[in-house]
Amino acid sequence: MSRIGKIPIKVPKEVKTTMDQDAITIEGPKGKLSLSIPAGILVEQNDDSLVIKRAANTKQFRSNHGTMRALIWNMIVGVTKEHKKELEIQGVGFRAQLQGNKLTINLGFSHPVEFEVPKEVKVSVPKPTSIIVEGNDKMMVGEVAARIRSLKKPEPYKGKGIRYVDEYVRRKQGKSVTK
Repeated sequence: MSRIGKIPIKVPKEVKTTMDQDAITIEGPKGKLSLSIPAGILVEQNDDSLVIKRAANTKQFRSNHGTMRALIWNMIVGVTKEHKKELEIQGVGFRAQLQGNKLTINLGFSHPVEFEVPKEVKVSVPKPTSIIVEGNDKMMVGEVAARIRSLKKPEPYKGKGIRYVDEYVRRKQGKSVTK
């Protein structure tokens, strides 16, 4: 049995859960999220907890079991606290600026790069070299942060580019001059 899947999920008092035949909707102070439940996975609601079970012991049901528990837990955390990813920009002259729902980033190209921010997430630029992506859907926050990072990934020689705050960039030595 899945070690993650068999752990019951404690539902806080401010979160309201609604279950249909093949979907679960979670509503809290920070928003509302819904998720479709695949066949073979059963979600049971006890007093203040959710228990995820599987119908059979097939390989597909076992793999969906822990995944669904993790996704539901991330939804509950998202509607109560919100998820957050922090990015930092390193490089001389590299900076970001937010104009409405467009993120304009100067990355050393011949033109500034404009990134359209989706409505589901909030992007803020507290300093010109840092970007914060927040939202209640963890997958959407991670997707937007990854797309911003992919505009200029950190390169291994000087470390210039966009990286996550806690990311370690492995550096290379570069050319060595010999006579």
